[in-house]
Amino acid sequence: MIGSLLAPAPSETARSGLQIGPLALRSPVVLAPMAGVTNVAFRTLCRELEVARAGTVSGLYVCEMVTARALVERHPVTMHMTTFAPDESPRSLQLYTVDPDTTYAAAKMIVEENLADHIDMNFGCPVPKVTKRGGGSAIPYKRKLFGKIVAAAVRATQGTDVPVTVKFRIGIDDDHHTHLDAGRIAESEGAAAVALHARTAAQRYSGTADWSQIAALKQHVTTIPVLGNGDIFDATDALAMMEQTGCDGVVIGRGCLGRPWLFAELSAAFNGRPIATPPTLGEVAHIVRRHGELLAAHFGEDKGMRDIRKHVAWYMHGFPAGADLRRALALVKTMSELDELLGALDADVPFPEVAGGPRGRQGSPGSVSLPQGWLDDPDDLTVPTGADVMNSGG
Repeated sequence: MIGSLLAPAPSETARSGLQIGPLALRSPVVLAPMAGVTNVAFRTLCRELEVARAGTVSGLYVCEMVTARALVERHPVTMHMTTFAPDESPRSLQLYTVDPDTTYAAAKMIVEENLADHIDMNFGCPVPKVTKRGGGSAIPYKRKLFGKIVAAAVRATQGTDVPVTVKFRIGIDDDHHTHLDAGRIAESEGAAAVALHARTAAQRYSGTADWSQIAALKQHVTTIPVLGNGDIFDATDALAMMEQTGCDGVVIGRGCLGRPWLFAELSAAFNGRPIATPPTLGEVAHIVRRHGELLAAHFGEDKGMRDIRKHVAWYMHGFPAGADLRRALALVKTMSELDELLGALDADVPFPEVAGGPRGRQGSPGSVSLPQGWLDDPDDLTVPTGADVMNSGG
């Protein structure tokens, strides 16, 4: 039997859950889209663990980000990425887009073909190959273009129950902050909520998120929910962000890598219930096994096992697993091999304290690659050329 820890007392804001347009969530927690991670297998696992450990599914689980152009063109890989579990509700899909016309077509397709119940739009990607073409976190600097893109998605969903939300960063760098304008524009164009990753594009995933900018955005955007993202690795972090910034909800990215039970802990904390004790190594092994099973069902066994390899490194972080066993898990090819290797773990080892904190990519800050003359005219409406590429979120 898994024990429990006393949950921190939730704030009144936390008790009230989160309302995004017509979507009513029991807790103000959103899974951030992460390329190669938040597919239907991972989301199903997170939801199962939330039910098992906290009694219910209470937050919003967003699928991997898809490119609007690829969706409209019905690229087979993109269409497969939009897979949802039969019982998944609400179904949340995030779009990467740079063109108002393509945005409208993609959002209209989502509505007319009932592909999702919620559309999020990503303007936070800091990857150089994206920003150098004018995509991702470069877009909010072009205020009018950004506004037209958001307006196109809202127009396509008008009269439906599908809300549109927008995620962005503080700005390009410390000299070019855009989040307050972006929040105001998104609000005025009809977005149902905004989310801020409290880093600049120049920071990428390094350093510390500046939660004070979330507080500033919350003061600036007053008619729709403001969500905070950045440096949330446990329930205490989430409660602290909401307390310090006044934000209406939290968006969880890298903190859940190798810890899909984090959403159960957050659900418990926000709803005043006891938080289940972190899993032992044996319990983690069962979670890894279930994750592999779900990936194999989604991708087929061969690709599913190739995909589980990166997750295993996150799951094993801090545990005494041994170099040889870690290497073998990093090369696993079949479910039967995965079962055999997981069976070699010491099931009684408790969850290590050193396994908390940051995980996943962090990297180093750096200058942001932008198209020539990008900063010259923030009112320029020109759609960037060649920026409709898949990227890794933000």
